[in-house]
Amino acid sequence: MSDQNVRNAGFTPSGITGGSLASSLMSREARASGGGVPSGGPTSTLQEMGAKGTTHSSGYTSSGISGGSRASDTMSKEASAHGGGVPRGGTTSTVQSI
Repeated sequence: MSDQNVRNAGFTPSGITGGSLASSLMSREARASGGGVPSGGPTSTLQEMGAKGTTHSSGYTSSGISGGSRASDTMSKEASAHGGGVPRGGTTSTVQSI
């Protein structure tokens, strides 16, 4: 994943761009969570990466999740919380797709 892909999706150093994929994701996530965007969810994870320009070291790569990375840790925690599988639309799958 590149920093540019994250920024193109609307996750930027100055915040989420209106009318972007990021804004749509934030809206859906907030509705599903009862009005707020949870810490550690797809929106907050991607926004942190977009603001800091840290996608290259996060472990989300074009060939999959890198072992021992932040992405690997997130995927493991998410799978454990969902009975062994990573849910569609969760943090891991959403961030990896971008």
